[in-house]
Amino acid sequence: MNANPRSGCPINLTLEVVGDAWSLLVLRDMMFGNRRHFRELLLNSQEGISSNILADRLKTLLAAGVLTKADDPSHKQKAIYSLTEKGIQLLPVLAQLSSWGLRFQPVTPDMAVRAQILQDGGQPLLDDFMDELRESHLGILRPHDGPRVMERLRAAYEEVVARQPAETRAAS
Repeated sequence: MNANPRSGCPINLTLEVVGDAWSLLVLRDMMFGNRRHFRELLLNSQEGISSNILADRLKTLLAAGVLTKADDPSHKQKAIYSLTEKGIQLLPVLAQLSSWGLRFQPVTPDMAVRAQILQDGGQPLLDDFMDELRESHLGILRPHDGPRVMERLRAAYEEVVARQPAETRAAS
């Protein structure tokens, strides 16, 4: 984090943490893609983030308390990144950015479907999704009934991708 922020404006201070071209995309991939390891984030970045940029963004997000990093118990040479409550609280911000993009940008159907579900589900769906993130990233268990939000989003995405012509899927 910047020890000397440009101002004390809440928008400025937020942008100093997540206002670059990559941080919100890293968080998106962690939230919606359940990518928790450096290599997963690097190799599955649809936008093609470079390793040095990813390392820098992870360092910034860690310093800001948006993420934590721990040794992966399943593999001694890997670290696992987790969202903190501060990071989970960015989900509504990402949902609002998605809603704006749905309305004003030429989104592709495969990338739009999850945003549309979140928009249609409103705050109750966001709350459920944030609870799921708390469970997977913070270990806070909660009772739930019905399909999980992550499963609904994944199934909707896969359905749209399956309907796309083969040449479109190859480019995805």
